[in-house]
Amino acid sequence: MADVGAPVTMSDVARVAGVSTATVSRVVNGRYGVSASTIAQVRSAIEQLGYESSLVATSLRRSRTNVLGLVAHSFQSYTAEVLKGVMQALSRSGFDLIIYANSDLYGTYAEGWEQRHLTRLSGTLTDGCIVVTPWDEVRSGTPVVVIDPVRGSTVPSVTADNLAGATSVVEHLLGLGHRRIGFIAGRSSLASAWSREEGYRKALAAAGVPFDPALIGRGDFNPESATPLAHALLAGADRPTAIFAASDGMALKVLEVAKGRGLSVPGDLSVVGFDNIPESALAEPGLTTVDQSMYRLGYEAAHLLKSLVTGEWEGHRRIEIPTRLVVRGSTAPPRSTPGL
Repeated sequence: MADVGAPVTMSDVARVAGVSTATVSRVVNGRYGVSASTIAQVRSAIEQLGYESSLVATSLRRSRTNVLGLVAHSFQSYTAEVLKGVMQALSRSGFDLIIYANSDLYGTYAEGWEQRHLTRLSGTLTDGCIVVTPWDEVRSGTPVVVIDPVRGSTVPSVTADNLAGATSVVEHLLGLGHRRIGFIAGRSSLASAWSREEGYRKALAAAGVPFDPALIGRGDFNPESATPLAHALLAGADRPTAIFAASDGMALKVLEVAKGRGLSVPGDLSVVGFDNIPESALAEPGLTTVDQSMYRLGYEAAHLLKSLVTGEWEGHRRIEIPTRLVVRGSTAPPRSTPGL
């Protein structure tokens, strides 16, 4: 038995499993020529002893670490849901995951966070990385997959069908009788923000409703950015009867502002978000939103990255996930519907 506190070695695992050290090495490194029953014995011993092979040694032998990275600006509901999908995709894949996030959410250190993190992780610690909603195009010597890329990005990516999702929101509100529909946009560098605004504009145009720039607020997906914009939209006498915010975080702030101004939702104001984070269903009233399947975004991104690392990928490097409108209690017909 190994000394208490001493590092567990491959020899310790071999002794407990009743096999040779060479056999343990073959199992740890995923090589062929070991029976299923022997693999089970070795894995049982590894679990019993808590043995962990050296990532550096493994990297030197394979030219790979079998570790992938997930790089995010911050961990909020959106990222947490994405992470669930990533973990499911990597389950029993032989790949481990390193998670790297910014500690300065929206401060001066936030600029360039994605490239700094990639530089630290790529090549030595990881075989490739998933980057969640970067602020700029990313570059790396190892494979990278971006969830929600910037406009014009050429990096392999996974994104939701933001155009269709936003269009469905505005069509829903128009169908209820709303004509003055405010929109709080997301961060302008992201392709998703542009697609959501494009869906808003196209749906209005298709219904013959004139576009009014006074009904647009320029947010950045930071929930706090929506607070002054919502106040500005709701302060005028000719306020909108509905507001579509480009993220649930911003939409939840609109609910807070409406309540603070003495407006009832959905009686005086309908509110819609985009994402379908868990908090949207718990809001009062429940938030109508677009489900962009954050879990599936993570799952598809991890599957794509893993396949790029192993050289097995043969499909498209830009994956688009369908969206779905989820109608809850925050939308209803306006109290008085203006004529068309």
